[in-house]
Amino acid sequence: MTLTLTPGAVTLNDLARIWFEDEPVRLDRSARPAVDRAAAAIRAAAEGNVPVYGVNTGFGKLASVRVAPKDTATLQRNLILSHCCGVGEPVSRRHARLMMALKLLSLGRGASGVRWELIELLENMLEKGVTPVIPAQGSVGASGDLAPLAHMTAVLIGHGEAEYQGQTLPGSEALAKAGLKPIPLGPKEGLAFINGTQFSTAFALAGLFDAWRAAQGALVTSALSTDAIMGSTAPLQPEIHSLRGHVGQIEAAGFLRSCLDGSVIRESHREGDTRVQDPYCIRCQPQVTGAAMDVLRMAARTLEIEANAATDNPLVLTEAGIIVSGGNFHAEPVGFAADMIALALAEIGAIAQRRVALMVDPVLSFDLPAFLTPNPGLNSGYMIAEVTTAALMSENKHLANPTVTDSTPTSANQEDHVSMAAHGARRLGRMVENLDRILGVELLCAAQGIEFRAPLVTSGPLQNVLKRLRQEVATLGEDRYLAPDLEQAARLIGSGEIARATGLALPELSA
Repeated sequence: MTLTLTPGAVTLNDLARIWFEDEPVRLDRSARPAVDRAAAAIRAAAEGNVPVYGVNTGFGKLASVRVAPKDTATLQRNLILSHCCGVGEPVSRRHARLMMALKLLSLGRGASGVRWELIELLENMLEKGVTPVIPAQGSVGASGDLAPLAHMTAVLIGHGEAEYQGQTLPGSEALAKAGLKPIPLGPKEGLAFINGTQFSTAFALAGLFDAWRAAQGALVTSALSTDAIMGSTAPLQPEIHSLRGHVGQIEAAGFLRSCLDGSVIRESHREGDTRVQDPYCIRCQPQVTGAAMDVLRMAARTLEIEANAATDNPLVLTEAGIIVSGGNFHAEPVGFAADMIALALAEIGAIAQRRVALMVDPVLSFDLPAFLTPNPGLNSGYMIAEVTTAALMSENKHLANPTVTDSTPTSANQEDHVSMAAHGARRLGRMVENLDRILGVELLCAAQGIEFRAPLVTSGPLQNVLKRLRQEVATLGEDRYLAPDLEQAARLIGSGEIARATGLALPELSA
């Protein structure tokens, strides 16, 4: 099913559908008049005598060099080919397609000056599955994501490489096999395609959506852990959280209450428990995971705005009748959002790792066997799985260091402050993978701990989670080759299956 998007009015839910469901995208045809007016303004400027950056001049430090009208098409072609300087592994097909959809949205605002035919070609590539091969490295996130966007654009003009029906082909051949034809670029069109933040924003959005799934999963695994160590639900009292007032904290506490409601394990130690307070990793779950949820939502607001923005340069202000140079290509907002997402990922993982450590430690786990094995000593159980979570937690802490503060001058000091948003956003995928694995180990440990409490049982929602897990991963008795178990549990977290298995309404990113 093709998703029709209105430039300037696209929601996070729309963008999530592109990421998760791989749907083709088209612009609402109401966008065309504004696009056509801007294209006409660019054509007029290209035929005139007044220098207009990127239309009849060179680029960057070469902006003072005039280009003759007869050479404007060559200028745009040369721009694309010279900027195809990306290196490293190609980005995933999903990332490339989200990037293409974001470029459509930006061009559809009617401030870029491109012809509608190019928008249609990009739409048709998405529909027919022609996906440019885009190297992952090379952008500093200012003056646009130049190199990756150039690799994307090269295919539209019959250059570069593209994936089509499982094959990597020359761009012109991939288009031909899909029944499409390349389109030579007119005045400013190359510049409009490579100026912009769509590479950085695509990766930041992907990281955001996957991070939110991880946060939902963390709420479920933390509820399981609470019952596994026979933790108290008193810290989840709604009055505690309303007295502080943070929305994420209130929601997290409410969801945890729902998860644990009806647990026989919980009721069994409500009276006579000699412990006064649980460790922070149990007691402060709403305060930590809830705060991370708030941070993710702040980043989401920034990225939703950015996804709807016109971010190339110069921009055609048709109502004012001018073409003006600005700096919307600077990805500073995206860089800040990526750093915020990274912090949230690191902290969700940090507190989850402490819950894993709590459950495997017989001194702290309230009578669970050491390392959650029925025969400690002969068996090591989840001893080294916990060590793995410590390694992943530490790696995420290092990756969470800010990137947006790491500017360096480029392009002969013309572009003397850059955002570094591109690799700041790219690192989020690796961080989410690490977090999913930490939470997967927590899932395994907490399930094992709850099963050791038999004949006492956990709540209905959490029993549903255990049932879903045990469809994929058996209870750990004697030691076995554990790596596949860890990967399967991480997959269940990352896919959202564990969170959905509760049957409860999950906190929403767009709330």
